[in-house]
Amino acid sequence: MLEVLFGNRVAEKCLLYIANYGEGYINGIAKTFEISPSQVQKQLERLEAGNILISHFSGNTKLFLINPRLAYKTELRELLESELNRLPKEEIMKYFRQRQRPRKTGKST
Repeated sequence: MLEVLFGNRVAEKCLLYIANYGEGYINGIAKTFEISPSQVQKQLERLEAGNILISHFSGNTKLFLINPRLAYKTELRELLESELNRLPKEEIMKYFRQRQRPRKTGKST
């Protein structure tokens, strides 16, 4: 559904990823959805040019997040959250419940 609103499926996936995890980087999003990093980069840069996203560097990694100064930030987050809640459980588990932090040293699996 959001594909029509945001222009294409890649932009929709990027925004859903960022809404779910708070921020995202090009290769992380591309690996998660098994799409080309160049496609992800193109959409993230397009969304950044439209002031929907902002970016900052953490080391050598460029992280993207929803612009906190965006006039309709709350509405955008609500829209993305409602779309995340409508996704099938299998899709949520596959794409949106990945471990983001490293395991504690010495912890058994």
